[in-house]
Amino acid sequence: MSTQAWLNLVLFMAVLTALAPPVGRLLARIARPAATLRPQLFNRLERGIYQFSGVDPTVQMGWKHYLLSLMLFNIVGLLAVFLLQTVQQWLPLNPQDMGAVSADSAFNTAVSFVTNTNWQGYGGETTMSYLVQMVGLAVQNFLSAATGIAVVFALIRGFTSKSQNHIGNFWVDITRITLYALVPLSIILALVFVSQGVIQNFSPSLVIDTLEGGQQTIAMGPVASQEAIKLLGTNGGGFFNVNSAHPFENPGAFSNFAQMIAILLIPAACVSALGAWSVIADRVGPSTRPCR
Repeated sequence: MSTQAWLNLVLFMAVLTALAPPVGRLLARIARPAATLRPQLFNRLERGIYQFSGVDPTVQMGWKHYLLSLMLFNIVGLLAVFLLQTVQQWLPLNPQDMGAVSADSAFNTAVSFVTNTNWQGYGGETTMSYLVQMVGLAVQNFLSAATGIAVVFALIRGFTSKSQNHIGNFWVDITRITLYALVPLSIILALVFVSQGVIQNFSPSLVIDTLEGGQQTIAMGPVASQEAIKLLGTNGGGFFNVNSAHPFENPGAFSNFAQMIAILLIPAACVSALGAWSVIADRVGPSTRPCR
């Protein structure tokens, strides 16, 4: 390796090592439902979600109840993503008049995004409307990532708890992970991407005249917002067919560096969260009661 390559590697590891502990401490606090987190707007939103959905955040689940809740939640997500694709021709935010996705492709994509594997058998810019990209795929990028982190929380609680009824509440975990970790980090990263030239708009595709005298279609869309959670949630499935090889998803060296950091930030932070777990547990103390 060249000297520059070694310097790049050292810089990457230094930045990742510096960012992982604070994010890990945040995750450890999120895992304690009694811990109040900022911003207050999210606190009110969290309480509103529990009230609307009838969730008691103080009730713990056993592993079977936790697993059942996780499975039902993701089955509903799978059906929602599948249906959005098959009826997208009748929905708004479809400036290119994309037709319905075939049932087999829609099911494949839905399963892929719900399970956080995000394998693509389609070209995003030529197959999916903006609404499906945002409400279906990008939302599932959040929820599948939150599901994975929730499983980490449950696993740690299983190791550290003396009772099988103390692995947490899935609905609380998924809500707090999304509100306090994934959404704020994605907003920050999306703004960084926009500053570097990643596009974020709802304009229809542009048709331009080339130097050779022909025409070329340039795809547009809300890319930065989806790109941020794609990386933070260790998802695949980019807005464009070639993912981060596309200049509208990854226009320069700094955006590429940010994406490299983002895709490993939460996995590294989960390791740090494990170390911070016992410290926060000692400070906060028991905060939930087991289910009956």
